[in-house]
Amino acid sequence: MKEHARLIPAGLLLAVLGVSACGSDSGRDVRPLPPPLASNASPDPSTSDETIPLDQVRKSQAAAVSQRVANTEITVTYSRPVARSRVLFGELIPYDRVWNPGADQATAVAFTRDVEVAGRPLAAGKYSLWAIPRPTAWTLIFSRAADVYHTPYPGEAQDALRLDVTPDDGPHTETLTFSFPVVDGKDTVLQLQWGSVTISLPVRVR
Repeated sequence: MKEHARLIPAGLLLAVLGVSACGSDSGRDVRPLPPPLASNASPDPSTSDETIPLDQVRKSQAAAVSQRVANTEITVTYSRPVARSRVLFGELIPYDRVWNPGADQATAVAFTRDVEVAGRPLAAGKYSLWAIPRPTAWTLIFSRAADVYHTPYPGEAQDALRLDVTPDDGPHTETLTFSFPVVDGKDTVLQLQWGSVTISLPVRVR
């Protein structure tokens, strides 16, 4: 195995290490895991040996999910509230009010290149994500105010994109989850699931 390791071109190794060193979200202590070759990456504070007492663990724990589509990187950083037998939409989260789908630091979505979301253009950059839930239609908002708390909503003046989507019924998801269930060519789907509600956003990269 050591002989194989010596055959890795120095340029490729530096490129991989460079990718792993790019970018972090100062609002959270969690990020996508670095590639396996990034053995000299800076330690992640979330891997500390310190033991946290159960009563001090956050109820909505931090997470990050990232997907490369062609040569565009899409990253979602968020905190994950848990349903805990509560009625979510229409009660815990009132209808017709702006809500950040997450907790603590506002959920953020970053694109390294320009994209189209549900056929609408959105420039490269980092945005906080907001929603207005309704029984049969949701409004999703990408706000230029990227590094903010999950309340209050930064206001329409900061909106980069608003679009209406139709929620789907799905199997119960106990913990709020963002994922990319479809990746095909230059297309992907960014999906939000919580309770029995699923929101799917088609994204096309350039």
